[in-house]
Amino acid sequence: MILDYEILKFIWWGLVGVLLIGFAITDGMDMGAGNLLPFVGKKDEERRVVINVVGPHWDGNQVWFITAGGAIFAAWPAAYAAAFSGFYMAMLLVLFALFFRPVGFDYRSKLGDARWRNAWDWGLFAGGAIPSLIFGVAFGNLLQGVPFHVDEFLKPHYEGSLLMALLPLLNPFALLCGVVSFAMLTMHGGLWLQLRTEDPIASRAKKAVSIMGIITVIGFAIGGVWVAYGIDGYRIVSQPALDAMPNPLGKKVEVETGAWLDIYKNYPIAMLAPIMGFAGIILSVLLSGMNRPGFGFVTSSLGMAGIISTAGLSMFPFIMPSSTVPDSSLTLWDASSSHLTLTIMFWAVVIFLPIVLLYTLWCYTRMWGKVTVEEIERRAHSAY
Repeated sequence: MILDYEILKFIWWGLVGVLLIGFAITDGMDMGAGNLLPFVGKKDEERRVVINVVGPHWDGNQVWFITAGGAIFAAWPAAYAAAFSGFYMAMLLVLFALFFRPVGFDYRSKLGDARWRNAWDWGLFAGGAIPSLIFGVAFGNLLQGVPFHVDEFLKPHYEGSLLMALLPLLNPFALLCGVVSFAMLTMHGGLWLQLRTEDPIASRAKKAVSIMGIITVIGFAIGGVWVAYGIDGYRIVSQPALDAMPNPLGKKVEVETGAWLDIYKNYPIAMLAPIMGFAGIILSVLLSGMNRPGFGFVTSSLGMAGIISTAGLSMFPFIMPSSTVPDSSLTLWDASSSHLTLTIMFWAVVIFLPIVLLYTLWCYTRMWGKVTVEEIERRAHSAY
């Protein structure tokens, strides 16, 4: 069966969103646990407990990030090119921070020296905290637009300085989005630790969930007001037929404060996304306080899905707006790969995604259970 081109474009917009949400839920709990590592583990054995909670799964969860990046490259090559030019230094910072994770997990407990282990603990913290922050900063900058344009040959050109590319990204609104991202993922990781460990680690994680959950809700609310009244949004005023060949220069775009809220006026059902974001995070904090971290982890996942979906729906159909030449902004309609490419990728996802999900579920089922200090002491030479 061959799907219509415009339907495939929309499907891939949704699939990329699913991959980003899957990454936030799975690898987010690993990074969130790393963010809490120096604080919920007061002794070496307690920190080893935290590491061994996420150690068996972190590399499998990282696949969601790699797959999302590959999907963006294959589905929206022009957006991939523009993004990696504009966010080059930020992506390098994330990459170098992530280096601490595989090396830290494997080498941290090889030596018994306290300074050695403490240094790797902070390395693992950086490996979670920096990406948690930068991912939110990236979304904040997307909402404000990226300085690039598309030439007559449909080639995107970034107009900023690569050497100074990181500093302009750290603007107030983007930093707010980074704080929301950091707090959201840290709360999620705290729920995972509360679920998989015992006191005193679980009780410390519970306190972190409460603090980070409140920060997430407040930051998300401030961000919504800021989007409505403080930054310019983008809207398409004319464009070619949706089934036409992709051409980013074939449309007209206007910029206006509050334009990102158009979708909620035109399609009120979209309000379910921010409602799910607020409700999921608030319920997670309440369930954590009631010592129901399992249900809290589910509602936290829903809350993160709601927050990420809110960002995606607000920008729809834009995937990378241009702050310098708005008509060059890339949308899911005009930045997509060919019909054949999207079709082949679609059927690959239909076949392999269920297999990946079933295998992931099997891995978690086989390795389920609480990690305790006694277990770490018993497996002192084989545990992380």
